[in-house]
Order: sequence, then structure tokens, then C-alpha cells
Amino acid sequence: MQKRKWRHSIQFQFWGRVRYNIILGLGSALLYLHQEWEQCVVHRDIKPNNVMLDSSFNAKLGDFGLARLVSHTRDAHTTNVAGTRGYLDPEYVVTCRATTRSDVYSFGVVLLEIACGRKPVVHEEDESKVLLVRWVWELYGRGELLDAADARLLDGGEAGALEWELERTLVVGLWCVHPDSASRPSIRQAMNVLQFEAPLPELPPEMPVATYGPPVPAGGGYQPTNTASTSGTGTGTGSASSRGHSSASARGELHGYF
Repeated sequence: MQKRKWRHSIQFQFWGRVRYNIILGLGSALLYLHQEWEQCVVHRDIKPNNVMLDSSFNAKLGDFGLARLVSHTRDAHTTNVAGTRGYLDPEYVVTCRATTRSDVYSFGVVLLEIACGRKPVVHEEDESKVLLVRWVWELYGRGELLDAADARLLDGGEAGALEWELERTLVVGLWCVHPDSASRPSIRQAMNVLQFEAPLPELPPEMPVATYGPPVPAGGGYQPTNTASTSGTGTGTGSASSRGHSSASARGELHGYF
């Protein structure tokens, strides 16, 4: 029995490392699309179903059916709202402006989902746990952030080795889903923290409320409104790996493994 429990612990320690490598691979793909290619690509549909894994569990970002090209000097594209519920940036939904920051929001939701083993919206009796983003932020404010982590990853004698990565994943995830897009990191800043090249950011203990409004039809600019922040498809081909190359050797979607 003890031997079986030990093997069970090692198995989830292995999956914990795999999850973090997937996060780094997805982040590297976004870094290439946002900052390293000749034009900036806004994906607009970052979610686990669009993250494919090859035979070595390397992450490949696919489905560019909703993607838009924008200039590196003008990081915004006014368009019809498209994407997947739970991963949509609330500000993008209101303003109809797709930016790299809206991709970063979706990336943050995926980070929280991977670390917690929960979908962005889960209908259950405890209303405080329905919205993943809000639930994790409440735990962060109470100093109980790791309580949000997938308990299977912390089950075992070597759990401490994963806690550093889980903490980084959860804090960076919250940073990326900050209701005020101006307070979110660029994908490079997020990757610097995930790669332990920068310290963890200090976030407010309570989830902020963003201020933004829809476009004014006749003029340019926006009509300010106070909007409470909450978490919010398409088809296409191609994928981006950490080096930005396309790949057809995908083994499965991310949701199929966690």
C-alpha cells in the first residue's frame, strides 16, 4: 500500500512538472506572436482546447481562425467580439478592442485553470467558487493562495518542490487577469516572473473594479462607465510553438490531459 501511494505521489509530481512546462511553452508562443515576429499577432482565442501537445508534451498554440494582425506601434484592433466564454477579457467585450492585453487576460485564465484543475466557470452550490478568477483572488487576499491549487499536486513528500512554481503560476495568472488592462503585464513581463528572472508582483488583496465603456458611435474615444470585472470560437489551422514555427504533429488538446 505504501509503495502504491509513493508511485501515486511521483506520478502527480511528474504531471506537475509537465504542467509548468506547458505553461512556459504557451507563454513562449505568445511572446513570439506578440513581440518577436515582424507583425504583432493577436490570437483572440487562447484556451486549453487550442493548446496542443506533441509526443513529448511540448505545447503548440493552434487555431488562428480568429487571429488579427496589428502593428507593433498600434496595439489595438476594433472588431466584433469573438472568443470563448470564461476566457474573454471583460474590457474587450465592452470596448470591442482586441489587443495583446486581451490575449494576456486569456493566458492568465489558462494559468489559473492549469494550477487549480478547475474550469473558469463551475456551477456549484458554493457561489464563491463559481467564478475561478474571483475565487482565487479572494484566497490570495486572505493569504491562502495555495489552497486554490490542485490538491493532487501537493499530495506527497516532495510537494514543496512544486509550491514555488504553483505560487508563481497563480500570482502571474491573477496579474494577467487584472480587471484594468493597463495594470496587466506584457507577455514578456509575465514570462520573466514564470522563469524566475523577476520577483513576484504585489497585487491588491481585493479584486479591483475596472472603469471602461463602449465606443461612442459618432466620435472617437469612449464613454466611461463603471464595470465590475468578471470572467467571460472559431476554427482555423496552424499552430505556434515556443519558437513560433507551425506544427502538425499534435498529440492532443490540453484539456485531454488535466
